[in-house]
Amino acid sequence: MALDSLRPKVKGIMQPFVNVAVKIGLSPNACTIIAFVCAIIAGSLFYYNMLAMAVFFVAMNSVFDALDGAVARELKVDSLKGDFLDHVTDRYADIFIVCGIFTGGAVPWQIGVLALTGVLMSSYLGTQAQAVGVERNYGGILGRADRLVLIMGGGIVAAVYPGEIYGLTVLGWVLFMFGVLGHITAMQRFTNTWRQIVE
Repeated sequence: MALDSLRPKVKGIMQPFVNVAVKIGLSPNACTIIAFVCAIIAGSLFYYNMLAMAVFFVAMNSVFDALDGAVARELKVDSLKGDFLDHVTDRYADIFIVCGIFTGGAVPWQIGVLALTGVLMSSYLGTQAQAVGVERNYGGILGRADRLVLIMGGGIVAAVYPGEIYGLTVLGWVLFMFGVLGHITAMQRFTNTWRQIVE
């Protein structure tokens, strides 16, 4: 998977949205905050099993999360503060969405915790690479873009078929994948960064 590797190719697709954002005066930080608010709403909707609307707001989170950096580059206002704000709100967005799904009863809490730790550790290892002087690591089997696509796809399928498959709902299996593949991704990123660190 690793859709994060396609980021450069998405630039052309996002450009019309970037142009609109710039035209209406939407700042990069405003895009970041809008993305975060969309994630909070999505998590709340997942909790109340309002799946179609939850998927819509996950999609909006994805769009505005991609917009903040693109708008910053377009306006040439990239900053460490903006990057820091983006990382922090992305992690809280992940927490709200994943917790909304498993506390809403879509999956046993044990799998929810496994998913949450997998998501957070894979993301942490990606940004920690920057902290030790290595380029940010987007590698591994399951990146954030992959997770968002899986949540949206899983949410759509779950809205049509709310039943269980081998003991778990569709969203339950999605979170199980987040847990297992998230920790594998974390180990892949750890290994890759370890090899690049110069003592």
